[in-house]
Amino acid sequence: MGKIACITGATSGIGYYSAIEFAKLGYNLIITGRRKERLENIEKELKENYNIKVLSLNFDVRERTSVEDSLNSLPSEWKEIDILLNNAGLAAGKEPIFDGDYKDWDQMIDTNVKGLLYVSRVIIPWMKERKQGHIINICSIAGKEVYKDGAVYCASKAAVNSISQGMRIDCNPFNIKVTNICPGAVETEFSMVRFKGDKTKSDATYQGYTPLTGEDIAQTIIYCATLPSHVCINDLVITPTAQANATTFHRE
Repeated sequence: MGKIACITGATSGIGYYSAIEFAKLGYNLIITGRRKERLENIEKELKENYNIKVLSLNFDVRERTSVEDSLNSLPSEWKEIDILLNNAGLAAGKEPIFDGDYKDWDQMIDTNVKGLLYVSRVIIPWMKERKQGHIINICSIAGKEVYKDGAVYCASKAAVNSISQGMRIDCNPFNIKVTNICPGAVETEFSMVRFKGDKTKSDATYQGYTPLTGEDIAQTIIYCATLPSHVCINDLVITPTAQANATTFHRE
């Protein structure tokens, strides 16, 4: 049935634009997300605009049973996944660790770390059996550097960074590529989620410079995914030109 890409967190931002880019290349898509209505609308959009097949799975990656039940219910031909894009993730809150919200910590760790593991644990054996596949994990520059008031978010992305390295080692004998992509500032719903709908704080994150967009990261993902079979981008940090590291920005 052609190539298949599975994208978690496909209802917005990097996941949404990645779905479009893969659709342009003729990939059939499995898209997942928590927001059922938006997921269904995106499925409809992709089917209407591109000549591909699309399956949408409505689950929260934090819920292991839902992840397993949803993915294992796929018809056998849909389990021949060529690309797994582990994109679902978020930041919640931005305050010193001694003022941190336990619920925020649980949400970040359960989504960014455990959710990625739950999805990967189901899909990797299918790739292993076929001795082919490519796993692309969306990490963050925060997985490389720790910054003030972001200890737990940075820790969750540092875990993704380490998991990607270990995943690459474990999957190496089975011809499975693993790519770790670490974006800097990307203007999506990220800051609105982090600041819990506070538009003033969210807007301030991107003031005075041109941030990356979801499309920029999607195109980077496509580049990594379409290289020759003997070539793998292991680790990639991408920032706006105005960003030198996790905390240094040139703002006009």
